[in-house]
Amino acid sequence: MYAALRPLLFSLEAEAAHHLTLYSLGVAQRSHLLRLIAHPPPADLPVRAFGIDFPNPVGLAAGLDKNGAYIDALGALGFGFIEIGTVTPRPQPGNPKPRLFRLPEHAAIINRMGFNNDGVDALVRNVENASWRGVLGINIGKNKDTPNERAADDYLACLERVYPLATYITVNVSSPNTPGLRELQQGDSLQRLTGLLMDARERLATQHGTHKPLLLKIAPDLDDAAMDAVAAALTDAGIDGLICTNTTIDRSAVADSLYANEIGGLSGKPLFELSTEVLRGMAQRLDGKIPLIGVGGVSSGSDAADKITAGAVLVQIYSGLIYRGPWLLTECVEEIRRQHGEADAE
Repeated sequence: MYAALRPLLFSLEAEAAHHLTLYSLGVAQRSHLLRLIAHPPPADLPVRAFGIDFPNPVGLAAGLDKNGAYIDALGALGFGFIEIGTVTPRPQPGNPKPRLFRLPEHAAIINRMGFNNDGVDALVRNVENASWRGVLGINIGKNKDTPNERAADDYLACLERVYPLATYITVNVSSPNTPGLRELQQGDSLQRLTGLLMDARERLATQHGTHKPLLLKIAPDLDDAAMDAVAAALTDAGIDGLICTNTTIDRSAVADSLYANEIGGLSGKPLFELSTEVLRGMAQRLDGKIPLIGVGGVSSGSDAADKITAGAVLVQIYSGLIYRGPWLLTECVEEIRRQHGEADAE
């Protein structure tokens, strides 16, 4: 079904197609017609990580449902977990349009959305109104007009609001589309931010009587020294998990594209090797101390299995869904089962 719909969706402007797809998924789910376009994988490949039980190891990456408005429809597709956001304390429109570009010849996407979202209060209302009760990650960031010197205030405000509703919380310091944000994943800045957030998490765990894992999402554009610094900061802070990786600013793999010079983060198939290399490098540095989620360029089941081989416990997909449709989820679960069998990480 998706193969038949894709030409229609690709005939639309990319962001318009994005919104239409989500709206249509919502309608299909409420009308009990989702089975016509999706075949959820069986929940028979459980994984335990970060103290959480996942029905299968393949989740949805942040960015598709920024406001948590389509949780029920996305949950019905059979993801092992869903991550919503990135959310900021206050609503913000994001960057000017156009800001989303397809590169079909490379099965890639460039985006410079800029954390466009309705704010954390709207996301909280949406989560409270959702019926789905699967593993839900909430990805938090800072407002564009908040200087880095006060960035921690934004992350702490979001953490406070989403803590009771999230299964885990992801700290996004790696988007290339908010000026200066990636500076927060460097050295002393990262140590300070993670330290403050971990202290707040312990207070919230006591207040709410439940411990919610805190994860960090990093960029793929890190050299060896930067990866060393991230590993040291995370180990010192005692953070629960790491997501490798966000989108890249590298254009070498798509230099021949019409959109190669568009500012923003590149995702999709050309990101796979770079993101997997960072995943492998962080797995070696952390040596099992912190579970890893692999994301970036997963376009097939074998890609997902390769992320597990490189050191990930769980895998996330997003851009591959745009090109392959919901069947990609089932294919990834089946290939991980075939190559790796049951995984059990803590």
